[in-house]
Amino acid sequence: MNGNGAPPRVGDVTTVSALSAASAGSAAPAPSAASSAASASSASSSASSRTKLERGRGALGPALELVHTGRAPTRAVLTAELGVTRATAGAVAAELEALGLIRVDSRPGGAGGTQGRPSHRLSIDENGPVALAAQVHPDGFRAALVGLGGRIVATAPGKVTVSADPAQVLGAVVEAGAALLADTGRRCIGAGLAVPSAVAEPDGTALNPLHLAWPAGSPVRAVFAECVKAAGIDGPALTGNDVNLAALAEHRHGAGRSAQHLLCVATGHRGVGGALVLDGRLHSGSSGLALEVGHLTVNPEGRPCHCGGRGCLDVEADPLAFLTAAGRTPGPEVSLLQQARDLLREEYAEPAVRAAAEELIDRLGLGLAGLVNILNPDRIILGGLHRELLHADPERLRAVVADRSLWGRSGGVPILPCTLDHNSLVGAAELAWQPVLDDPLGALGAAA
Repeated sequence: MNGNGAPPRVGDVTTVSALSAASAGSAAPAPSAASSAASASSASSSASSRTKLERGRGALGPALELVHTGRAPTRAVLTAELGVTRATAGAVAAELEALGLIRVDSRPGGAGGTQGRPSHRLSIDENGPVALAAQVHPDGFRAALVGLGGRIVATAPGKVTVSADPAQVLGAVVEAGAALLADTGRRCIGAGLAVPSAVAEPDGTALNPLHLAWPAGSPVRAVFAECVKAAGIDGPALTGNDVNLAALAEHRHGAGRSAQHLLCVATGHRGVGGALVLDGRLHSGSSGLALEVGHLTVNPEGRPCHCGGRGCLDVEADPLAFLTAAGRTPGPEVSLLQQARDLLREEYAEPAVRAAAEELIDRLGLGLAGLVNILNPDRIILGGLHRELLHADPERLRAVVADRSLWGRSGGVPILPCTLDHNSLVGAAELAWQPVLDDPLGALGAAA
């Protein structure tokens, strides 16, 4: 049973056994006429079946990830991507369907990718399990249920008060998530939390949550896990930096798909963060603290930064910096990020607003150019207010990056806007989904 009482769905014996038979790629050989030969053949067949069963089960995770990320819309594509026989791919897809994770549609009309009969279509089971995702930022917090494919199933209304007590805040956000689970009756496979702080490994502490009133070194992962367990929610409870998780979500489901060296830079509600995805995995450094790009100096004579420096990207290119440069006094009605977005979208023609935008674009471009020189990414994606700045004047930003970076001049690095709404929430869910993606049968069996 899970936290909301829904019984787990597991593959039946017939389907699991089909993995063994299908992995061979052909029918079982005819039995020998001699009884002694038949006995030997039976023992050999039994050992072979066990091997083939494990081989088939080993394909479940890679197959699920292909469907999860949209790279295998049909069984024919799944067969090609896995490098297995059609029969094995069919059995793997059937097992994932029996687990309640995907749907296999054999009706005509699917895009096949091969000549002849259209291939079976594969999609995420819309009624399947979900992960509880939570995000905390200086202007509030939010909980959501996220299914496979990065699909947000339900969200709780965002809260606008974040106290100085991490346990109180995380307890409230988990309570909101538990209410969503109770309302929807969905099975939950685990929980993920995004926070606006570097998260030190292996302890899962918020090293220095500069834009929250939380104490430095708050044990956010342990506190979050305790809240999740107290709410009766089964599965892992994991925590990560919000921009890291946004980059992970965009790489799997958004603007970062297919990039091998993806650089993500984004504003949160306050401050600036960065992340790097290499060959599909977040680069977190030796202790989880890599890519703290907010503390690159882009204006040595600029504003004092919370880190003790001056002129960091964190205070020169975030929503508060934009509002201040435009001569606007922030109000309490909505978040700083929303106020900055609205000003840029609605009043960009006003000289003071345009000048402020150009100032931030130049600061951002200088920071990106330094990162391009060091990291040589094949794609850059921008989120938060930076996405709006890119929309406002894409040529100016790209020109600054090209002019100040060696690799930018030599061939240009694509700079694209993030495309997912609530990408940090989706990324938080990815943390919880990862054990299922690694071993669907083992993870769901353990949850049972």
